[in-house]
Amino acid sequence: MSASKHNNLALAAALILIVIWAVNFSVQKHLFSALTPSGFLTVRYVIVLLCALITMRIALGQFLPPLPRKDMLDMARLGWVGHTLHVGIVSHGIHWSTAFSSSVILACGPIFTLLILRWKGHEKLHPYQVVGVIVAFAGILLFLSDKLLSGDLRATGGDIVLFAASFLFSYYTVQAKPLVEKHGSILPMCYATLWGGLPLLLLSLPTGVDAPWTSLSVTEWSVLAGSVLISAFGGWLLWAWVNQVRGVAKTAPLMYLMPPMTGLIAWYFTGEQFTAIKLIGASIAMMGVAYAQFAPQRQKPS
Repeated sequence: MSASKHNNLALAAALILIVIWAVNFSVQKHLFSALTPSGFLTVRYVIVLLCALITMRIALGQFLPPLPRKDMLDMARLGWVGHTLHVGIVSHGIHWSTAFSSSVILACGPIFTLLILRWKGHEKLHPYQVVGVIVAFAGILLFLSDKLLSGDLRATGGDIVLFAASFLFSYYTVQAKPLVEKHGSILPMCYATLWGGLPLLLLSLPTGVDAPWTSLSVTEWSVLAGSVLISAFGGWLLWAWVNQVRGVAKTAPLMYLMPPMTGLIAWYFTGEQFTAIKLIGASIAMMGVAYAQFAPQRQKPS
């Protein structure tokens, strides 16, 4: 397959994944209400840990392929950031917040990606990008202002938690890239899932076992399985492959396609309502993210 066709395939896969993740915000809100986040995380990581082992056995011929100690430690750190911290935090944040708010805040990931790349010395932060970062954060403050002024501490706390989760996912994305380039997407993602998923499973298990499992309908069990297998495990593997093919800088902007999709889905299926302030704040935030991401393209070559 030619490089251009390979790149187009990766772009198509990324767009499909964005739609799946947009739907999953409303799905998770429903499942968290039925099971609590701890219950959801318990069943998620029982399934995902098994999937990681089976995937390595089928794709790589071994359940736990040997690796140099340094690479294994790097994958362990990747798992702790991406799964133990990010997934644990984001699950409770979505539960406390709304589907649309969650998607808007998590879509600020490209801003954090730029800042992390600058911090690690991989890229320079141009003046246009600084403007974009400032505009994006101003939009987020406006977006959160209605909750802050109304004193809705639970929802505000959920949004702040999601903001931290957005940073963690960006850090995870940047740190995963060299490992994926060296070992392919399957090995780092599966080992990261094992290293990060096991601690999160152990943390969630004590309260997760008390979730009302018997109250779930067949449809809810099916939705739960799809959320775990397709959106979570399959999605993370696919996202790693897309980043490998297209590069982090080109893939990260696709994240801000998620909020409008999530908003429409949440409005249509769950009746979520949006104030004018929220829509304006979200628009400003996404404009800032987009401007910061594409700013280098506006500069004349020296």
